[in-house]
Amino acid sequence: MESRSASEIERSTEKLLEDLRAVVSDGEELLKAGAEDLSSRGAAARERLMAALDVAKETRKKLEARAVAGAQAADRLVRDYPYQSLGVAFGVGLIFGILARRRS
Repeated sequence: MESRSASEIERSTEKLLEDLRAVVSDGEELLKAGAEDLSSRGAAARERLMAALDVAKETRKKLEARAVAGAQAADRLVRDYPYQSLGVAFGVGLIFGILARRRS
C-alpha cells in the first residue's frame, strides 16, 4: 500500500468536506424546489433524500471534528518535542530526496 503524506491526506479531507457541503446544499435546494407537488412515490423519495442529507451532515461534522483534533494533536506533539520533530522531518525529507534522485 502506498504511503500518503500528511498534506495529501489534508487536501483529500478538505476536498471530501467541500464535496459533502455541496451535496448537502444541492440536496436541500432540490427538496425546496420539489416540495410543492409530490406523489406518494415522490414523497417517499423526498424522505429518503432528507435522511441521506442528515447522515451526510453528521458525517461532515464528524470529519471536521476529526481533522481539527488531528491538527491539534500534531501541533501539540511538535510543540512538545520540537527537536525530535525537526529530526524526523529532516530524515523523511532526506529519504524522499534520495528516492526522487534515484528515479530521475
